[in-house]
Amino acid sequence: MTKTKLRTHYKTLRKALSEKQIEDYSLKIANQLLLLPIWDHEFYHIFLSIIEHKEVNTDYILNILSGKDKNIIISKSDFSTREMSHILLTDSTTIKKNKWHIPEPVNGITITPEQIDVVFVPLLAFDEQGHRVGYGKGFYDKFLAMCKPETLKIGLSFFESEKKITDVYQGDIILDYCVTPHDIYTFKN
Repeated sequence: MTKTKLRTHYKTLRKALSEKQIEDYSLKIANQLLLLPIWDHEFYHIFLSIIEHKEVNTDYILNILSGKDKNIIISKSDFSTREMSHILLTDSTTIKKNKWHIPEPVNGITITPEQIDVVFVPLLAFDEQGHRVGYGKGFYDKFLAMCKPETLKIGLSFFESEKKITDVYQGDIILDYCVTPHDIYTFKN
C-alpha cells in the first residue's frame, strides 16, 4: 500500500480508539520497551504526545527514562524550514502547545542530533522492512539523517506491521526497532 493510503487508513483506525485503549496500549508499549537492550545510553530523544491525534502516550516512557536518570531530549518544530531543534528536558523547562497542538519546549539547553543515542519515533504505520509512515512533513527524516549512524531509532505503534510500503524513497530512514502493544519488531542487521 502507498504512504498516502496508509496515512488515511491508520488515522481512521486511531480515531476509533477509546481513551482507555490508548492508555492500555501505551502502557503495554512502555513495558515492551523494557525488554530491549537500549538502556545503557545517555541521551534519549522522545516526542511529547499530541493528544488530539491520539498518539501513543509517551508519559509512561518519560517516567521510565526519569527513573533510570537518563538525559531526556524533546523537540521544537520550525514549520518554515521543516526542521526541529532539540532541547534537554529539565525541571525548569516550560512546555506549551503550538498551533498544531504539538507540546514543545519554550526554552532550554540545546542538544545536537549527533549527541543523541536513542530516538523514539512517532509514526502512523510501518512495514516488515522497518520503513515508516509519518504525517508526511519530513521532520523526522531530516532529523534522523543528522544523527550519528549508531543512533537507535525505535518506532512506537498501536498497530502491527504492514507487509510492505510500496512507495518508499531513498531518503527514508529505516527503524532499528518498532514496538507495539503485542510485539517487538527488529530491523537491525
